[in-house]
Amino acid sequence: MPRTKEQFEEMRNATRDKIRSAAMQLFVHQGFGSTNVQDIADTAGISIGLLYRHYRTKDQLLKELVAYAVEGLKRNVHFFESDQSPKQLISHFVNEVYTDLLNGEELANLLILINQALFASAGTDSNSNQHDEILQVNARLLDATARLIRKGQQLGEFRLGDPHEMAVYFYASIQGLAEMKILLKSNFTMPSPSVLTAFLIKEME
Repeated sequence: MPRTKEQFEEMRNATRDKIRSAAMQLFVHQGFGSTNVQDIADTAGISIGLLYRHYRTKDQLLKELVAYAVEGLKRNVHFFESDQSPKQLISHFVNEVYTDLLNGEELANLLILINQALFASAGTDSNSNQHDEILQVNARLLDATARLIRKGQQLGEFRLGDPHEMAVYFYASIQGLAEMKILLKSNFTMPSPSVLTAFLIKEME
């Protein structure tokens, strides 16, 4: 029986997912410059011809990965701007981070990759639009998180302190955990959600 249009689309998306996952892993572990398209095809378990049917260049693939990460940051901005309890929002976010870092490398690789993209394009004209967009979205996320912390402090849910400093500390902790996850591999121990939020969420009195 011939495949339907939906089945072809599903196969196409599955192949692109394999390519993106392989590329992200290789870019993070051995660097963008040291990775060639044959490495990516081999890691994805596909032919190099099939890879070129989806991505014409390695740069195109990197741009798509960074764009995917930036969209994730934008979703977090909108999430933190919702009307739910700040404690519930932060707890939900931290639980997702905890689960992702505990069970796989995709989140860790994405966080490292976005930093690599920033450093690689800093001071150059290439990819300057994407570089600027990453900085802008990062700034929006920090501002949204600081406003959420301030609201939580006003409601008595969060500990007192400078909200912006606490937001920076929060994301620096997650970024550090992502790097430790990749460096330490099986020796990595993921701190529990309660440890990650101990500096922020007040204990019940």
